[in-house]
Amino acid sequence: MFRKFLASIFVLLMALALPASALAQSYSFSLDKEVVNVFWNADGTLALDYQLTFSNQPGAHAIDYVDMGMPNGDFDLNSANAYANGVPVSVSQSDYQGSGSGFAVVMGSQAIPPGGRGTVHVFVGRITNMLYNDDQDTNYASAVFAPTYFGSQYVVGSTDLTVTFHLPPGVKPDEPRWHSAPAGFPSDPQTGFDSDGRVTYTWNNPNANGHSSYKFGASFPKSYVPADAIVTAPAFDFSSLIYAVINNVGNFLCFGLFAFMFLGLPIISAVQGQRRKLQYVPPRIGIEGHGIKRGLTAVEAAILMEQPLDKVMTMILFGVIKKGAASVESREPLKVEVASPMPDGLHDYEINFLNAFKESDARSRQSELRDMMVKLVKSVGEKMKGFSRKETQDYYKNIMEQAWAQVEAADTPEVKGQLFEQNLEWTMLDKEYDDRTRRVFTGPIYAPMWWGHYDPSYRPLTSGSAPVSTSPGSGKAPSFSAPRLPGSDFAASVVTGVQTFSQKTIGNLTDFTNKVTNVTNPPPPPSRSSYRGGGGGCACACACAGCACACAGGGR
Repeated sequence: MFRKFLASIFVLLMALALPASALAQSYSFSLDKEVVNVFWNADGTLALDYQLTFSNQPGAHAIDYVDMGMPNGDFDLNSANAYANGVPVSVSQSDYQGSGSGFAVVMGSQAIPPGGRGTVHVFVGRITNMLYNDDQDTNYASAVFAPTYFGSQYVVGSTDLTVTFHLPPGVKPDEPRWHSAPAGFPSDPQTGFDSDGRVTYTWNNPNANGHSSYKFGASFPKSYVPADAIVTAPAFDFSSLIYAVINNVGNFLCFGLFAFMFLGLPIISAVQGQRRKLQYVPPRIGIEGHGIKRGLTAVEAAILMEQPLDKVMTMILFGVIKKGAASVESREPLKVEVASPMPDGLHDYEINFLNAFKESDARSRQSELRDMMVKLVKSVGEKMKGFSRKETQDYYKNIMEQAWAQVEAADTPEVKGQLFEQNLEWTMLDKEYDDRTRRVFTGPIYAPMWWGHYDPSYRPLTSGSAPVSTSPGSGKAPSFSAPRLPGSDFAASVVTGVQTFSQKTIGNLTDFTNKVTNVTNPPPPPSRSSYRGGGGGCACACACAGCACACAGGGR
């Protein structure tokens, strides 16, 4: 009995020792009711109206964001609006943490507290590329939709789910067809008319759940929507070719298919997966606008060009040293002394970078640096809205080439060092930066006057040094003169600075970048589109050949 008593006391003390924030950090809620009205419009677009009722669990994280997954990325965020408990709230793509495409409802003052209950009303007025050809009738269009859902680790209990299709105006009751219903829903929907006289199909399941993807579908004559609103298959039908090959050389294809599945697919998936880990820029930055986005810093331009993150952080390190905000105490391991107080004129990412190096724990520092990079990537995405990514990249590549041209054209070590100091971050945009640095700096060079703050191995010289202008924004000259160095040593020191950052500060570059990518450019959900008929064993749950079955899931 005494041992049990001591064990109970120990458990109680451990629980009391936990910080309050650790006891209430996980999202946990029930989606009591979800009502979705799906409007298939006369112009071929889709409009959505969601009514969501949440009950937050006691002790859980407040519901401060609601991630709304969209059927595809072709939705107009300007047509979206949201209300929480009847109060208008904002929507944001940058805060979205669900899979695939979507946006977050920013609850703000209407956040649902632990143990509380609230409603969220979301309307999206325009989504395109949602209609496909029906494989049962070439005169019909297929319309398939799956409501947003949430991570199974967040949502508990059952959901009273109702989905109503409002078919295009003019469709007659005997013309449309409904598709097979998801498990748990009646096989036949309730039919009727809405207030505008449009045919409606309604599916309801009072015992559904909020973490499953339920697909609903209907088909109606193409004549009720514009022809160009229907997504058509490419002229070259690859599936038909495969089917013909199966019929003629089935044995050979069977062997080849198995070889491809067990050897080819894993290799391709591994290569693509590794490549994707480094693609931290979200696709929406690539949605072309018009014109050049001027005014980006070299660091922001590096993000736009998706330069390796260890190089980006080395650029930031050079920048804060040039501004007199930090100095390197040791290179291995990398220790950075942050100036106190910090000088004025620092960018937000520079401040976040310096704050990360105030952390003594390596794990905490890596976490802070990841958060800094996530914020920086999102900030560049916001700045690029409405501008052309390609034109902007070409613009900054031209600045980079001009910077190198000035350095390469310098005819004295003093001038070359001064120009390199001024253009350092811009030259680092070059993909061939390492090799080019070594090629350019072959003779002697005067290192920048702040170089001792970056490389402690170079000591201040009291004589024989050439004065070099201080870097812009430093506010004061360093307390030492710039040493004259062999160009090869100087180039090696610059290049190995990037390697040092990767190896000594952020660890494995791929792993670090992947953690940033998972937030800024999360992988899309597996495709749920499928084809039916013609044999082969591919049964389509949507009962249509061209159904747009993919729908993202909300994260919170």
